[in-house]
Amino acid sequence: MLKTGKISGTDPTKTVENKPNYITEEKCKEMIDDAIRKHNRNASIISVIVGWIVLSLFAEGLLRLIGVIKPVFPWLDIHTLL
Repeated sequence: MLKTGKISGTDPTKTVENKPNYITEEKCKEMIDDAIRKHNRNASIISVIVGWIVLSLFAEGLLRLIGVIKPVFPWLDIHTLL
């Protein structure tokens, strides 16, 4: 049976400062900001790597098309397909 002044066994007179397991609003915001910063850094690194790969493959294909680079394999010659 619950006593008067208590809700579900909690004591309303205790404050957040008295309970070390609680995360303060400032700490929560700091944790969210750190997570967003880490996500943005990782996403930027991945985007740079994927961008360089795509750009290099495009440049390699363009140079093969205009004949600057010879095909690695004879069956890979795109001029015989045209």
